[in-house]
Amino acid sequence: MEKTPQPVEEFLEGVTPRKRRADAERLLPLFARATGETPTMWGTIIGFGEYHYRYASGHEGDAPAASFAPRRATTTVYLFDGVGAYPDELARLGPHTTGVGCLYLKDLDTIDLGVLEDVVAASYRAVTRGIFGQRARDGASSD
Repeated sequence: MEKTPQPVEEFLEGVTPRKRRADAERLLPLFARATGETPTMWGTIIGFGEYHYRYASGHEGDAPAASFAPRRATTTVYLFDGVGAYPDELARLGPHTTGVGCLYLKDLDTIDLGVLEDVVAASYRAVTRGIFGQRARDGASSD
């Protein structure tokens, strides 16, 4: 995954539907508070900070330490340490669905944004503690 030079504001102008754009604009300050970082584009993903990963297989690279993507159907929040690290928090979050390392949100008005901010902050801390070596599917523990 690589950073791209497109300004975040320019990317957001093209996000549809309008609900996804509005949700993305609400998430920008939440992610900034949770990470202390400014947003940058990684393709069509809005990322905050950066981390280096190296797996036992030898595969390594760089990725945004916290990120989300406003997609047509849902907003995807990426948790690179895996959603399995946050069972209690996600039980309190409100309506959502998950993949191994993805949290899918249809409507920010129906979730607890404080819980989301706590999860994003914990995930960010987990992956930025040095070289991160677990895949999301391995279910790293949060702090």
